Amino acid sequence: MRRFEGFGPGVREWFLGLEADNSREYFSAHRAFFDESVRGQMTALLAELSDTFGGEVKMFRPNRDIRFSADKSPYKTNTYGLLLGSDAALHGLYASVSADGLVAGSGYHVMARDQLERYRAGVADDRLGPELDRLVAQAEKKGLEIWGESLAAAPRGYAIDHPRIALLRRKTMTLGARRAFGGDGIGRGDGLRFVTRTWRAAAPVTGWLDEHVGATAAHTGR
Repeated sequence: MRRFEGFGPGVREWFLGLEADNSREYFSAHRAFFDESVRGQMTALLAELSDTFGGEVKMFRPNRDIRFSADKSPYKTNTYGLLLGSDAALHGLYASVSADGLVAGSGYHVMARDQLERYRAGVADDRLGPELDRLVAQAEKKGLEIWGESLAAAPRGYAIDHPRIALLRRKTMTLGARRAFGGDGIGRGDGLRFVTRTWRAAAPVTGWLDEHVGATAAHTGR
């Protein structure tokens, strides 16, 4: 297994260059650096952390799907992957690197209708809902941010003055943190510690979701 060595300062410069010139010409000219220092290091980071958290590495392609997008830029401006199959998170443990730094997180990035129904029922429950509220507050105290979309109003069937209306309005529930680049980039130890600490801080919320929401039954025939 390849050893994670960190993301050097050239990684941020590579992404800034891609943001300024998101073209096949730029990407092709700098492909070797991407393969070695960007995608290669992200793959190595996830592979090393799989020894601690379990799961298999899944890396995502750098190409954007532009078939139905007005933005025809061919490349994503971040490089990211998941650890899938870890006991720590049903939907995977996420890490991404871009010009803004290193991001780590977990949660439910998309919830199908049946998942949303179970999620909202759990939030509204007088035992389960306060538990999630407390776990989210604890994660935020540890420096994590709650990401994802929320409804503009209360979901149908729930009062706008519900004590946990902010949680009920959520369409997704993901949480994590960002570590910005320093002058020397993000070193090996810093990168491993940051992602490990973030995933562990998110684990209580993710565990609640896995227990009370779980996978969608859509398209499974059940």
